Amino acid sequence: MSKQVQEAYICAATRLPIGKSGRGYYKNTRPDEMLARAIQAALAQVPGLDPKVIEDAIIGCSFPEGEQGMNIARVSAVLSGLPNTVGGVTVNRYCASGITALAMAADRIRIGESEVMIAGGVESMSMVPMGGNKPSLPPAIFERDENIGLAYGMGLTAEKVAAQWKVSREDQDAFALESHRRALAAIEAGHFKAEMTPFELIERTPNLADGSVNMKKRIVDIDEGPRKDTSAEGLAKLKPVFAAKGSVTAGNSSQTSDGAGALIVASEAAVKRFGLTPLARFVSFAVRGVPPEIMGIGPIEAIPAALKLAGITAADLDWVELNEAFAAQSLAVLNDLDSKGIVLDRSKVNPNGGAIALGHPLGATGAIRAASVIHGLRRTGGKYGMVTMCVGAGQGAAGIIERL
Repeated sequence: MSKQVQEAYICAATRLPIGKSGRGYYKNTRPDEMLARAIQAALAQVPGLDPKVIEDAIIGCSFPEGEQGMNIARVSAVLSGLPNTVGGVTVNRYCASGITALAMAADRIRIGESEVMIAGGVESMSMVPMGGNKPSLPPAIFERDENIGLAYGMGLTAEKVAAQWKVSREDQDAFALESHRRALAAIEAGHFKAEMTPFELIERTPNLADGSVNMKKRIVDIDEGPRKDTSAEGLAKLKPVFAAKGSVTAGNSSQTSDGAGALIVASEAAVKRFGLTPLARFVSFAVRGVPPEIMGIGPIEAIPAALKLAGITAADLDWVELNEAFAAQSLAVLNDLDSKGIVLDRSKVNPNGGAIALGHPLGATGAIRAASVIHGLRRTGGKYGMVTMCVGAGQGAAGIIERL
């Protein structure tokens, strides 16, 4: 029997402050603790909801191993205090894991198989490095030239995009500088407060004199990445890090980061039953594949598909979170779409800065930026927003959200 298609409403959306990997906020904080806190914060936004009706937690994570293995979705759901009846599944589409998790949760609502779902994403690049703790590529990749791109590092793919789409070093650095400028301005104006849940860090150190453990607590409530000392001159001095004669530097690339975000998605029946106030409607989602060696241009294919499914045009978008994996690929995407008549208003693309300044905690980014779109639209009165990104191994993803 076919099930009736229904709308999927986002009733809560929040994220933690993003920390720098390795030496930042969460260097000693487990990702399951981060995600549990994000889930708790999302639940606090819907006080009338009975947690027992939540069926599942779908969580994105790019490298679900080590401290973020063991099905971190289920582990974090339990740690958050949810009833044991709530399931958990971890999904991986690299950088698009978080937005894929949201789309999957919305799909379950749409086809009538669930009434309330949790979606989100988490990544600790401090505890699980890019590529994981034991990278292992299949030898078959190297047997055919067309598959070699699967073995390329992300930086090398950015260099290839910069060369093929003729994105200059000067333009990349200018884009990076603007990312920091916008992020700092947004922090100063308090624009992230609605979407962000402060996190209490607990630092424990041994007292060797008496054998006790000293405990120090502090609250973090702003993103750690944006730098006030970023300048055009400073960016220009940085050397390429992926190709000797290249143009991609640490300054015009996204920051490796730690973060988590969570959203609650509900059906219309659940909204009415529990007196919930929908923040937004999940409208459409599209994924498309591209050659792995130029994975950065993935949104060029995914964005038109998501717009078509939503029945809108680029001109209808009031807020766009285009993940800045690299300035080179972001500019290539924008310029290529321009040439095809799919013009994204630059003032509406990453208006609060992007991953170059704010950071990119891989599998968490899609969920984090969905929260940014929802609260950004509510603050500015916009109607449609989009989260889009390139994806490792050659994909692009785009999800469209409507403010209610």
